[in-house]
Amino acid sequence: MLRYASRDEKHLPAKFYNLKADLPELPPPPLHPLTRQPINPSDLEAIFPRSFIAQEVSLEREIPIPEKVLEAYSVFRPTPLIQASKLQAYLETPARIFYKFEGVSPTGSHKTNTALMQAYLASQDGVSTLSTETGAGQWGTALAYAGSLFGVKARVYMVRSSFRQKPGRRIMMQLFGGDVTESPSPTTDSGLKYYQENPEHPGSLGIAISEAVEVAVKNPEIKYSLGSVLDTVLIHQSIIGLEAQSQCRELGIEPDLIIGCVGGGSNFAGLSFPFVRRNLKEKATTKYLAIEPEVCPSITGGELTYD
Repeated sequence: MLRYASRDEKHLPAKFYNLKADLPELPPPPLHPLTRQPINPSDLEAIFPRSFIAQEVSLEREIPIPEKVLEAYSVFRPTPLIQASKLQAYLETPARIFYKFEGVSPTGSHKTNTALMQAYLASQDGVSTLSTETGAGQWGTALAYAGSLFGVKARVYMVRSSFRQKPGRRIMMQLFGGDVTESPSPTTDSGLKYYQENPEHPGSLGIAISEAVEVAVKNPEIKYSLGSVLDTVLIHQSIIGLEAQSQCRELGIEPDLIIGCVGGGSNFAGLSFPFVRRNLKEKATTKYLAIEPEVCPSITGGELTYD
């Protein structure tokens, strides 16, 4: 019985998958904060690169992966699909449990998948710098790494508490050429308010996002980059599930249940969406279980509404 699927390059897809093409009904559109009308792609150009926006609004089922990005992926992809035999034995379960391990990426997480595409798209649009926020540092490190490959500078606002508690991540970002700033900082209007109240303010992801967006809006050569939530990010992360599908076929298995943790959603969506397509189009019976924190739920609790 095989415990590991191969990491042969045949499992690396040449195209991303866009679930929107197969949905019976599209999700409600984002609204413009001032007009409260569905936002136009042109409204986003003050913040995001144009090529990124084009993918955000795309309804194409398959989106080709550029050759240079495929080369960057091939450094660490396909990632392993591994049978958790010790966990199975501990649980005394007849189930076969597999996990897709994204930790082999150069920066240690799945965030690198979209960081590489976003840095590439920015470089094609002539963008010199991408601004972003980071909490623990995974996303900031991924973007700094990706930017170093495609000639795009990463300007990262890192939550102050993490900046000081996790020096390793800060150092990695700087080694990749990233410009890392403690947030809240006195260098933006968004951060200055909190900095003046308390120079030792521990920071939050919300404040760091505000700082990153502000510098993008005020500087035409800078665009904003986000590592989760957006449709484009979910498209890029579909590489995880597409690989897993191919590896499952190699092992001769069909998953009954796919489980993933959910924060912004890109990890779970990346793994599950290619399989969801089979539920929608081929009457597959795979079930899906998203796990989120009980203390800050966004799916199992709260109200689904516009801000």
